[in-house]
Amino acid sequence: MSNARASAALRLRVGFLVIAIVLSVLGARLVQLQAIDPKSYAVMAATEGTVTVTLPASRGTISDRNGLALAHSVDGLMVVADPTLTDEDAPELATFLSQRLDVDYFGTLQRLRRTDSRFQYIARRVPAAIARDVVAEARELGYAGLSTRDDPVRDYPTGDVAANLLGFMGADGDPLAGLELTFDRTLSGTDGSARYQVGFGNRIPLGESTVVPARHGDDLQLTIDGDLQWFVQRVLRSTVEGARAESGVAIVMDTRTGEILALADHPTFDARAPLEAPKADLGSRAMQDVYEPGSVEKVLTMAALLDAGKVTPQTQIEVPPNIRRSGRTIRDHWQHGDIRLTLAGVLSKSSNVGTILAASELTREELHDYLVRFGLGARTDVGVRGETRGLLPDVANWSQLSHDTIAFGQGLSVNALQMIAAVNAVANDGVRVDPSLVRGVATTDTGTEVGTDTATSTRVISSQAARDTAEMMELVVDPEAGVAPRAQVPGYRVAGKTGTAQRVGADCGCYDGTFTVSFAGFAPADDPRFTVYVVVQNPGTRGGGGSITGPAFAKIMGHLLHRYAVPPTGTPGTDLAHEW
Repeated sequence: MSNARASAALRLRVGFLVIAIVLSVLGARLVQLQAIDPKSYAVMAATEGTVTVTLPASRGTISDRNGLALAHSVDGLMVVADPTLTDEDAPELATFLSQRLDVDYFGTLQRLRRTDSRFQYIARRVPAAIARDVVAEARELGYAGLSTRDDPVRDYPTGDVAANLLGFMGADGDPLAGLELTFDRTLSGTDGSARYQVGFGNRIPLGESTVVPARHGDDLQLTIDGDLQWFVQRVLRSTVEGARAESGVAIVMDTRTGEILALADHPTFDARAPLEAPKADLGSRAMQDVYEPGSVEKVLTMAALLDAGKVTPQTQIEVPPNIRRSGRTIRDHWQHGDIRLTLAGVLSKSSNVGTILAASELTREELHDYLVRFGLGARTDVGVRGETRGLLPDVANWSQLSHDTIAFGQGLSVNALQMIAAVNAVANDGVRVDPSLVRGVATTDTGTEVGTDTATSTRVISSQAARDTAEMMELVVDPEAGVAPRAQVPGYRVAGKTGTAQRVGADCGCYDGTFTVSFAGFAPADDPRFTVYVVVQNPGTRGGGGSITGPAFAKIMGHLLHRYAVPPTGTPGTDLAHEW
């Protein structure tokens, strides 16, 4: 019994030893797999490859003054390929992708066959629903190797609202025009990247991995009121189309701050489909086109005369039917004999002859200096690319005829934003304030800081001269004394001025029989809150600034005063006489 028990004990010890040896071997292999030998994964990764993926930065939002998004980034996807899986079906897959994603067939074919890479872009910034459908359909057709990654898409939710200011993006995600281009450094941010190892078609969990996070773009807030912008664009469109005109511009400015509340161009375009519009409609005519301002400029001439102490609103002027200057006969827009007008009447009747006679009190240098102080001949630099500076001839080159025609608005050129800023100086108690499109401060692509925080103010004329000029402008909309009664806003005192100017043809370099008609004004006249300027180019119907643009001004101004709850001042209108 003793020997038997000893033999059994020996067999038991041997069995335990075998089990221990087996467990030791298995444990050592497990440790090797889990901790000691990660290099085996690295070897596989080196065989399969290392992938670097872009982590797209989200572009900053462009919003209106109330936070309404005018341009923002929405969910989108990039379609990418693993060429080691797409190479076999590359020709058929390239055909499918070129048809579904509108990508170039030959470029796509080349990327699908690049077997030295495991990651190739096929299409960027594709709407998420479309990208997912394309990848799913490809899988159903038996094509392997396609997948998606996050890639924000630029969207313009309000369509054509402020499109001429906003600009648009190209298919490759680069900004091509407008504020998108001017403030690209602010909006774009910086893409990040992710680098990781792949083995057997999958990401290796324990493989090398490096991530550089994306830095998203900063937002840009405009002074524009999006809802007001929509309304102004519709009024302008109706005006331009009703007059069978070539184009038009309408601008709304906050009189006190210089903030641009609306800046409309027509024709315009849908920022979501810019390629469907003619190239000429993609920029902002309000700042890129120049024209002779016509009689709206008389406001500046009268303000200069009053500020210099040369005249008063009731200065009496005998106005003949025409005047001969430098071998040229200058007439008024209506037939008349010798008439007696006050300076206020000269403005309200928009008499060229009367303006010339009054402006003779100023030397060429004096008139030129005032126009420079009003901002003519210089860019406003609000941050819109391609803004023109207009043309104010060097005073050394002024002839007597130049002095006369510039006084009533011909022989010089402006852009619309320049002109409203100049008229706004009269409304703003004689102080010109820089116009602004950006709230706060932002840096343009040229390194210039712009915005409400950088705007400066300059006194151009005295407070008294500004008040006198505004009171004279009230006569312009008077049914008896003025030429633009249709520019009145019921219940409010309105100050304004019409403009009708000959246009210089691009082909002949001469006056070609076409015209620019306009109306600029502010309200309430005795406590101005808003300044509005409407310009229409080459109307196909009869009429001038009073009948074509005056009614548009009244619609916009009336809407403004009610939208911003500006009450009437309740004071009586001007009692200035227009005749003597």
